[in-house]
Amino acid sequence: MELDIDLEHWPTGEWEALASRAAEAAAAIAPELANERLLVSVLFTSDGEVHTLNRDWRDRDKPTNVLSFPMMERDEVLALSADGPPAMLGDIALAFATCEREAGDKGIALDAHGAHLIIHGLLHLAGYDHVHSDEEAEAMEALEIAALAKLGLPDPYSDRDLEE
Repeated sequence: MELDIDLEHWPTGEWEALASRAAEAAAAIAPELANERLLVSVLFTSDGEVHTLNRDWRDRDKPTNVLSFPMMERDEVLALSADGPPAMLGDIALAFATCEREAGDKGIALDAHGAHLIIHGLLHLAGYDHVHSDEEAEAMEALEIAALAKLGLPDPYSDRDLEE
């Protein structure tokens, strides 16, 4: 998977390297993401920009931590051959202030929370979801936990009180 990373309104840091490591971890636990043809746009931006995207594209008039905009259906991702031109999997946008606040609330580093959100977004792009059923949510969480473990990061769901 190739990442096209755009940094706006985030502090100086190793965000591109973080996104690459998170993508590698996600591909290790969800092999459909390991296809070298896949292209993903990752935007590190402001709460205001994410709020606008959320309102304009999802009819939710509020900021959020991460948004995913898939450009392929899950069956297309699974059927994508290894040969051919690049295939746009989708876009991910992360909101700085919300991510920073959430990391502080959880008592974790911003880069650890950012890695989790990138993995979460990539899984959404690959067709995983957590909205329609508890079973889907548990399966997606298990993948996130496994990917984060590959990065040496703890289970972000171990303290449910912080998630609500």
